[in-house]
Amino acid sequence: MAKLSAVENNRRKLRMIKSKAVARAALKDIIRKEGISFTDRLAAVHKLAEMPRNSSRVRYRNRCEITGRPRGFYRYFKMSRISLRDYASSGLLPGVTKASW
Repeated sequence: MAKLSAVENNRRKLRMIKSKAVARAALKDIIRKEGISFTDRLAAVHKLAEMPRNSSRVRYRNRCEITGRPRGFYRYFKMSRISLRDYASSGLLPGVTKASW
């Protein structure tokens, strides 16, 4: 089980990412467009740099919904490899079977 503080920090980052997503996307569009003057682009870069760092999508960490484990994460199931194995062995994940050959 992961530390609750780490899990809560990650949830807080996700909330901030969602709240600032529109503003970040608008600034990035200004930076990418070719018809905009250099000074306007530079101003957009500075505004983007002034935004909180945790509002960037890159800082979010995928964690297991059950244990909070950050590694060995399966996106399709939103759980770690260990939890996935336990749930699949118990028959709690429909359609998942143990491989045999």
